[in-house]
Amino acid sequence: MTIETISPISATERARRHREVDFARGNVRHEGGILSDEIEQLNARYIAGEINSEALTSAILASQTVHLP
Repeated sequence: MTIETISPISATERARRHREVDFARGNVRHEGGILSDEIEQLNARYIAGEINSEALTSAILASQTVHLP
């Protein structure tokens, strides 16, 4: 799968994305899970502005580490 990059983001947007990822990470931990290294790498790319939300979601769902009911 190819993940397209997007244009640079502001520091404000980067901080917002970081809070968003931290919230999601907390929800996963609250449910007793942990995020794989693969997902954490995707999260880091999202926070850095390398990929957008849609690309992040698609990559996570395509990951071998995600198990859907």
